[in-house]
Amino acid sequence: MTDLETRTERGTPGPRGALRRAAPALLGYAAVRAVGLLALALWSAARDKSAYQLLTARWDSLWYTRVAELGYGYEVRLPDGDVHSNLAFFPLLPWLERLGAAVTPLSPADAGFVVSLLASLAAAWGIFAVAEHLYGRRAGVCAALLWAVLPVAVVQSMAYSESLFTALAAWSLYAVLTGRWVTAGTLAALAGLTRPVGLAVAAAVWVAAVAPFVRSRSGAGPDGARGPEHAPGDGARRVLGMLLAPLGAAGYVLWVGHRTGGGPLGYLDVQAGWRNGFDGGAAFARFVAGKFTALPGALAGVGLIAGVALLVWLYAVCVRRRQPLALLTYSGLVVVLALCASSYFGSKPRLLLPAFPLLLPLAVALARARTSRSATVLGGLAVVSAVYGAFWLNGSGPP
Repeated sequence: MTDLETRTERGTPGPRGALRRAAPALLGYAAVRAVGLLALALWSAARDKSAYQLLTARWDSLWYTRVAELGYGYEVRLPDGDVHSNLAFFPLLPWLERLGAAVTPLSPADAGFVVSLLASLAAAWGIFAVAEHLYGRRAGVCAALLWAVLPVAVVQSMAYSESLFTALAAWSLYAVLTGRWVTAGTLAALAGLTRPVGLAVAAAVWVAAVAPFVRSRSGAGPDGARGPEHAPGDGARRVLGMLLAPLGAAGYVLWVGHRTGGGPLGYLDVQAGWRNGFDGGAAFARFVAGKFTALPGALAGVGLIAGVALLVWLYAVCVRRRQPLALLTYSGLVVVLALCASSYFGSKPRLLLPAFPLLLPLAVALARARTSRSATVLGGLAVVSAVYGAFWLNGSGPP
């Protein structure tokens, strides 16, 4: 039985029907992001800066472009001895940039911008699909719009890999929820070629695939999936999906280790050159504690603690409401890897962008409210997000 046959059996709408159902979410998402880009253009013009350059030619976007143009092997040696190597950047986005530049008149930087715009729409659609599957169409629309109005949502329109990764992760998780194991594993492998946190998607596939055989047998579908738990050939597809899921991340990490001569852990040495590592959150805790040495900094410290508390609360709500195990595994790992890494602290907000399952309880609450109230809340958040994104990208921005 193929994935298409499974889909037909379970009554899932075809591509055209799915697009029609997602249209309000996609149009709303595009409108919100258009407002954000307009605010960025106006703010940048007032500061005599190029909004397009901010989106395509700063920070990580420059590194992705160099990989697309020159391949791997470029590095910068800093006076303090640190070595910034482009091997730290996973290859899928540069590959797409190179492909876009090869088949269109676009430069790699332009292609990266187009990829991010298209990927952000695909991510919004995937988030809608997951939320609709679990909680209904109205919640799906609210979930996509909540992702669009996050404070650092401007990153979704940058030539960064967050939108591409979120799209692959969301659709992989949707495939898990609907029992398409080969599709889930393939998308998880592609997510693993996009960012190191792709391992969180692979872990979600593995946990969801193994869980039914660990827990006692019951008549319920696995992790929110509809239809029979054991369709003909399901076991083989499940195993194949599990085998595919980690191939992207594991393959790139092992290739970097071979190229650098560092063995299986060679990629960690590359990240160490950027002062990135996993310390269980010790560096982040010291950073927050350091904010309390003066009054202005203390306010920022209180804000950081409140932000972390909000993330913990949202995750607890997801657990309490029995969110599917695949989503809990994925979002939990994304949050842990973002907060407990010793990477540059200004990048943590964008590292949390892919943790969209945390938004689902809020989406359900908005879906239950009156339309006028939901629209007011989302409209206000869209304005705040647009203004903050323009201010942030013209200032310290997302390194």
